[in-house]
Amino acid sequence: METLSLLMNGFAVAGTPMNLALAALGAVVGTMVGVLPGLGPVNAVAMLVPVVFALGLPPESSMILMAAIYIGSEYGGRISAILINVPGEASAVMTAIEGYPLSRRGMAGVALSLSAWTSFVGSVLATVGIVLAAPVLSRWALAFGPVEYVALMIFAFACLTGLLSDQPIKALLATGIGLALSTIGIDANSGVMRYTFDMPNLIDGLAFSTLVIGLFAISELLILLQGHRDGASVRIERMGRSLFNLSEMRFTFASALRGSGIGFFIGLLPGAGGTVASALAYSTERKLTERRDPQGSQFGQGDLRGLATVEASNNSASNSNFIPMLTLGIPSSGTTAIMLGVLTLYNLTPGPMLFTSQPELVWGLIASLFIGNVMLLAMNIPLVGFFARMLTVPAWVLVPFIVVVSAVGVYSGKSASFDLILMVVVGVAAYWLRRMHVPMAPLILGFVLGGILETNLRRSLSLSAGDVSVLWSSSIAITLWVAAGAILLLPRLLRRALPAEASLAED
Repeated sequence: METLSLLMNGFAVAGTPMNLALAALGAVVGTMVGVLPGLGPVNAVAMLVPVVFALGLPPESSMILMAAIYIGSEYGGRISAILINVPGEASAVMTAIEGYPLSRRGMAGVALSLSAWTSFVGSVLATVGIVLAAPVLSRWALAFGPVEYVALMIFAFACLTGLLSDQPIKALLATGIGLALSTIGIDANSGVMRYTFDMPNLIDGLAFSTLVIGLFAISELLILLQGHRDGASVRIERMGRSLFNLSEMRFTFASALRGSGIGFFIGLLPGAGGTVASALAYSTERKLTERRDPQGSQFGQGDLRGLATVEASNNSASNSNFIPMLTLGIPSSGTTAIMLGVLTLYNLTPGPMLFTSQPELVWGLIASLFIGNVMLLAMNIPLVGFFARMLTVPAWVLVPFIVVVSAVGVYSGKSASFDLILMVVVGVAAYWLRRMHVPMAPLILGFVLGGILETNLRRSLSLSAGDVSVLWSSSIAITLWVAAGAILLLPRLLRRALPAEASLAED
């Protein structure tokens, strides 16, 4: 009852006219940030820091505004991923796998509306989890040290490599390329420049926006142009319904629940977030579906269950990211790290004492997550038809528009023409990789998670004086290593065993 009373007080704080207006503003800005590749919630929140102090906003209002931008970006990232195969956020990479084929089949409206609904389900369930179990689950998150993170990253790679592609060798190749690209730039430990080829523009490494736009947008344009030259139609099928129906909701509801659960627990881990959560949720759902109904699965070609579980998981993870931030003072993402810094500027100490010293801030922020998600759902559903109609634009108009949006997204990062050239180079390379049926999702996942893997691997080996056995020194790590090996090896062993059994039966 005490928790319920505190939550009601939080709604009183979040429900003031000013805080409601800030939540609505954050929802709009966050959606726009998510749509535009390369900007990201981290940059948007960082730019707001001097603004909130200049306006003299109280700490709870500042947190509500920043939280709304954070969760809104997860909603917005799906729009460009579904419509033009350009993920606005790293966590939306998995959304493009199922969402873009759906839009090509004339189901853009269904995909957009269903993704908005499942995003809402994942976010609300995660927020309920924050209310009910934050202190207990935050202690569980502390069990993950550098050793466990190494195993978790390998497990994430194994899931995608083993389940995302019918050709695992090519998926492994894509993952390796992504890991190699993540090492470009200055080594954080030694300060040595790696693979920069004496180019100053590569000292900071490859920008995510440059890579993701080259891999997805530019390569997709080249494929469209190739199809047009060969006489194939590049026009998308006529758009059907703008909203999902009740049967589609029931069909995907269990998938959304599973994705919400996976995203909630992954979001507790610092640095993991929606990217890992969406990869694990997608691979889990695909494995379950193909086991139950191998003939009915359309994963990779536009399956609503894959889209639902991914959207629920990444939004659930973005909401559960607030648990370690509020209970332990440990940021789980770049955005929550900035929010913690803002708290210190208000002379507030993040951590467990925040619940007792500043209950109006903590519970006002938690209540605003409920309010913000309702606002985002109410805002996104009516706009589905508007977004989906973008696909009815003729290719000769749509292609230049995508090029301009891509160039703006890349150039806005560093304001360097070098990044535009690099975007084209990456796009051409991705075009040839895609023609050889090399999947792009493992590549971008390897790039995004490569830094986390390298940091924790080097930290683990440093703590053990170079003893490699430390990587399987805990029960959690051993479990993850075994699961990763099983995902990679068992399908291959079963394929070899089944023909042998069939031949014996014939004899």
